Amino acid sequence: MIKLGVNIDHIATLRQARKTIEPDPVAAAVIAELAGADGITVHLREDRRHINDRDIALLRKVVRTRLNLEMSIAKEIVGIAMRVKPDQATLVPEKRQEITTEGGLNVAAGFKKIKEVTGKLQKNGIIVSLFVDPEEEQIRAASKVKAEFIELHTGMFAKAKNGINAEKELDILEQSAKLAKSLGLRVNAGHGLDYWNTKQLVQKIPDLEELNIGHAIIARAVLVGLDKAVGEMKALIDNYANKV
Repeated sequence: MIKLGVNIDHIATLRQARKTIEPDPVAAAVIAELAGADGITVHLREDRRHINDRDIALLRKVVRTRLNLEMSIAKEIVGIAMRVKPDQATLVPEKRQEITTEGGLNVAAGFKKIKEVTGKLQKNGIIVSLFVDPEEEQIRAASKVKAEFIELHTGMFAKAKNGINAEKELDILEQSAKLAKSLGLRVNAGHGLDYWNTKQLVQKIPDLEELNIGHAIIARAVLVGLDKAVGEMKALIDNYANKV
């Protein structure tokens, strides 16, 4: 069964646009869970551009499903993760100038440090996932790091402009998922997924464990409400993957 992790970063982005207290991402997490989300995902960036330390502390107390903390391997952020103890930490690359995460973690190049951070988090009872591009080198490196999960970066698939390109990217994701599972990794996916391309993804790769989706759900929530937006995505995943 494919689960839905709802990323609520953009609730905090809206709050920070006016430097005020509303909307509250903690309240959004509660609504998302009540609407059927299987987990809540947030990215605590080094520059605190949206989610902040207060949010993380409260979310740890409030979230009843699973709290997935996207994070860099910076010493300060690792320290916060070890104090807060999210259910899962997803290690991602981070650049100050990017609007959103632009690609997967280069596990092969940063192997030593990533393995060190992974071990520290796991010793604190935190499940570790690595956000990686669907490339053999990165997947094999993730396996050697001994992370429990990888999250396949679906950005190239999401950007595909026509059916042929989308099918090509789907094939790459499918083969990457198979390789990861053969190496003992559990497989999630995310980035750029919406109410149209998610349908294609789950039909092609129904044995993914979880999809992490944020922008599309929050954007739809502005028009129809967060509970309905989450419920619609959850129903879509169930209809096209979990009941196949």
